[in-house]
Amino acid sequence: MSVWQQLILVWVIAAIAQSLAWVWQHRRRNAGIVDVVWSFGVGAAALLVAATGTGSVLPRLLLGVLGGVWGLRLGLHLLHRVCGEPEDGRYQQLRQRWGDAPHKWLAMFQFQALLIALFSLPFLAVATNPVQSWNAWFVAAMVVWLGSVAGEAIADRQLAGFRTDPDNRGRTCRRGLWRYSRHPNYFFEWLHWFAYVLLAVGSPIAWLAWAGPLVMYVFLRWISGIPFTEAQALRSRGEDYARYQRSTPMLFPWFPEEER
Repeated sequence: MSVWQQLILVWVIAAIAQSLAWVWQHRRRNAGIVDVVWSFGVGAAALLVAATGTGSVLPRLLLGVLGGVWGLRLGLHLLHRVCGEPEDGRYQQLRQRWGDAPHKWLAMFQFQALLIALFSLPFLAVATNPVQSWNAWFVAAMVVWLGSVAGEAIADRQLAGFRTDPDNRGRTCRRGLWRYSRHPNYFFEWLHWFAYVLLAVGSPIAWLAWAGPLVMYVFLRWISGIPFTEAQALRSRGEDYARYQRSTPMLFPWFPEEER
């Protein structure tokens, strides 16, 4: 299967999955399902591209395992939140503006389907890699993947533990990794995409793998990640979060300053 055929197939499947998710959210008024389907969808795209790629078995096997496990972990984490909590404040804010306008929500869900295809570009680079044996690049990719996925899981667990305590309502988590970054989960999510850059070394289209970390950084930093999350945090936690912003690095972990 050619690279273009793989990309179109990923997009078609993602569009169908997000259409079903749109129906689900329309009935339950919880748009957080879009993030669940995005996570599972990107993980499934890694498996699909690995299975249909033209490269050597080893890089395709690593792609399927690493991409699939990453998507499964993140998807299950988000699904637990969607099923166990009210709709995320970011989507509640959109619902206040849009109401239940079906065409607007459908457009948003289909945009996420396009993003699944966009984030499958690094997978296409890995799946065409002809390298047949282990090398330093593959080892480095596994190290990056293990460290970043573990870091993201730890950050998610620390925040979930903080939020389960009712005494912390209206307060900002400053525990563990959240002491050194306002968004450690986003940092490790971004870092994770470098694993595919490393797995793609030797591929004739290795440059395509850089789409992962570059596009992810743009979305996290300026579009749908940090701006929306911090705006909601300021609405719900006010001055406590504003102090946190002034003292704690936004994305890249570093030692915090004294709050003022």
